[in-house]
Amino acid sequence: MREKVRPEFWRTLSLEELTQLEWETLCDGCGKCCLIKLENEETELIHYTKIACRLFDDGTCKCGNYPNRKKLVSNCLVLTKDTLKHSYHWMPTTCAYRLIYEGKDLKPWHHLISGSSETVHEAGMSVKYSTIPEYDIPEDSWDEYVISNY
Repeated sequence: MREKVRPEFWRTLSLEELTQLEWETLCDGCGKCCLIKLENEETELIHYTKIACRLFDDGTCKCGNYPNRKKLVSNCLVLTKDTLKHSYHWMPTTCAYRLIYEGKDLKPWHHLISGSSETVHEAGMSVKYSTIPEYDIPEDSWDEYVISNY
């Protein structure tokens, strides 16, 4: 029997109560978590760049090797119920995991609200077709590609 997500689970359950499927379903597919981020050591502000992880598929807005991402990219932040509390500040303010962690509701363009996985792209909230692969840019030039503090 195929596992199903519970209705409006993000509103009725804590993150700790979610099944693995519900946890994975929370992802809005924006791709911003796969962008290279730079931290200002003085201000501790996180700055997003236009540069995406070498595993990121710019056309699908998904990891190209999700099951093995940590093995292939040692500094990949694998977001789990345990790591979220220490790393949510690295996630965009629109990230579903961060929103739920902060006690907020999902955005109207989130697929669990809209019913379509395309609304994140239609609303301009994803980085689909707008990134540069990290292997194309020397690391000492990454600061030239800062785009925002999502």
